[in-house]
Amino acid sequence: MKFYPYKRLNRPIALRVTSASLKLPDGSRDHLDTSAFSTQQRTVALGVAQHEDWVSARIGLSATLPPGATAPDAPWSELRVLAVLADGETNVRTSVELRQDAPGSKEWSGAIEVFRDDHVGRAGLAVHAVATVDDVPGRAIAETDEDWTVDVTAEEPLGGLRLDVKQTSFSKSARDWLNAYSDAPWIVDASGRLPTVLVNTDIEGFSDLLGGESGGIESRVHEMLVSQMATDVWTAVFHSSVGDLETEPDGSPIFPTDWQGEVLREMLPDVVPGMHVEEALRQVHRRRTGDAGWVELQTRIHYAAVRRAGASKALANALRGLQQMNRGDRA
Repeated sequence: MKFYPYKRLNRPIALRVTSASLKLPDGSRDHLDTSAFSTQQRTVALGVAQHEDWVSARIGLSATLPPGATAPDAPWSELRVLAVLADGETNVRTSVELRQDAPGSKEWSGAIEVFRDDHVGRAGLAVHAVATVDDVPGRAIAETDEDWTVDVTAEEPLGGLRLDVKQTSFSKSARDWLNAYSDAPWIVDASGRLPTVLVNTDIEGFSDLLGGESGGIESRVHEMLVSQMATDVWTAVFHSSVGDLETEPDGSPIFPTDWQGEVLREMLPDVVPGMHVEEALRQVHRRRTGDAGWVELQTRIHYAAVRRAGASKALANALRGLQQMNRGDRA
């Protein structure tokens, strides 16, 4: 624990990546989609577009300062918010000042440029709030508690949602409520500290298929099952996350601080595209609690879940495996 001889904010800054694009040698810019960065993993994968000759990357950032940062009676002045990219391998350090979205707002945004020649692998990205405190300029009053990682070569930022997987007999489980789902292959329970996937061992051979690494068409079926399960998980945890939101006195929803907040920041860019995540959450909350719009939003929620589950890739691999098997049978 660090001690400071001056007043600071007692909560961390929340940092989100909102966009990423690559500048190519001909001067054109390739705008990467949201699959290039993951709020859950706090990672940006700049190799996702498979451009080996890109010159620089521009990463859009949004930072939310803790309550009280911009209060009129705050014990500091000349508040500045800085994004800092630091690479321990190449010893390169880049900083950029973020801009306040509106007077008095807790939201600050901007972009940082990552030059390809300055990095060989992974760099850490953090945000610091500095101000003049007790007549001393440049004092740190808050920062992010966990760095983001910018990986200049990785093609995949998503390591999967943190969850607990348990195998149990639904018909004989001590969890009496599972008895009603004895014919289901799995159930997602999003009510705990971490979302849990309960796999039904009553279905003969199902557990072996999920855990098997036998290769061939079985591995393709395994991949499809896992992606379907992951789709169900992402859908369930999104609904769980928006289902019990705390609100401000004016009715505005508050981002949860646990895994539910991470899920929302991960999925909202695909559920309500082209909108800041704070406003996207407000729109989703209005639709869920209002008279219209919630049903129409289900397609976007399912789409966001499918993307994060890698369902398209799993289906393509399964079809490719079937085609190879059919060609082998005809040979």
